[in-house]
Amino acid sequence: MESGKLPKKNLLSMQIDLSKFTPASDEDKQQVDIMRESTTFFRDGMRKLFKNPLAVASLAALLLIIIAIFVAPLVCPYGYDDMIEVNGVRDRTAKNLPPMTYSENEKAFIAEGGKVFPHFFGTDQLCRDYFIRVVYATRVSLAVGLFASIIVLIIGLTYGAISGYFGGKVDLIMMRIVDIIYSLPDMLMIILLAVVLDPILGSALSGTVLASLGTNMISIFVVFGLLYWVSEARLVRGQILSIKENDYIMAAKAMGAKSGRIIKRHVLPNCMSVIFISIALQIPAAIFTESFLSFVGLGVQAPMPSLGSLANAAREGLQSYPYKLVFPSLVICFIVLSFNLLGDGLRDAFDPKLRR
Repeated sequence: MESGKLPKKNLLSMQIDLSKFTPASDEDKQQVDIMRESTTFFRDGMRKLFKNPLAVASLAALLLIIIAIFVAPLVCPYGYDDMIEVNGVRDRTAKNLPPMTYSENEKAFIAEGGKVFPHFFGTDQLCRDYFIRVVYATRVSLAVGLFASIIVLIIGLTYGAISGYFGGKVDLIMMRIVDIIYSLPDMLMIILLAVVLDPILGSALSGTVLASLGTNMISIFVVFGLLYWVSEARLVRGQILSIKENDYIMAAKAMGAKSGRIIKRHVLPNCMSVIFISIALQIPAAIFTESFLSFVGLGVQAPMPSLGSLANAAREGLQSYPYKLVFPSLVICFIVLSFNLLGDGLRDAFDPKLRR
């Protein structure tokens, strides 16, 4: 046998028996042609999110609310603290009007050919349009919820990332601090901070936008920054403890990457699904907390309205004017329900453990 040549038997065994194969059908070819395109984790999660009808409806409802609170003040001629005027004169007959009704002076003005903007939600005891007050109250509550969530996200994300990544004694000490903060009563802290910050910030905030919110609102922001980030920190820490053991983290360390770069480029991006879900669930919690504090008189300072303060003011005439409590309560329930449904949709879309 010559070198470099195979026996005839081996050559025959390497030949392909075409009788054992069948040509691909048109359906098989079509399946190959329409193979799923490559995608990213975020894009795949958003695709799953938009397939959830409840999450899409909640997102659309929140967008409508945001559009309304910015467009309505441009259309409505009244301010949140303006008394209703007819021909430049304050209309003192426009007191506690039911929804979609006019006062006697407005009816006379309309009979003369004048135009009056309708009171969709009626008026309050000070002859102010209730619709525009609910709009401004919704704006304040949403702003408080978003701002408080940003504070919680920044502090909790930074604290949890450091604690979970370094571990050991650093994690032990930082988590004991979290346990201490968990034991502090948030309501008592808000009351104490409101009393302490009132004389300090009263003169410092005069003439600014924050002055209309009052020192109680500043104390709420401070309490969120001091107390409400601990849940976010624990959540991020738990995620990082499982992520930092992966091979790509060890490879980054072996290549000499610094800890800050590893946390920023490798660890935190893999926690984004948990971060999105926690933000969506933190916003309604902050809104509900602000509404409750405003209801008990520790929230937004009058005359700036809040959904909680409007509900609190409506208690006085609950039997005679129940609509004053219905409208702000419905808005609170609507916003909180929409954010909770959106948070559930984000969890189902981005949590790998829940994927089918």
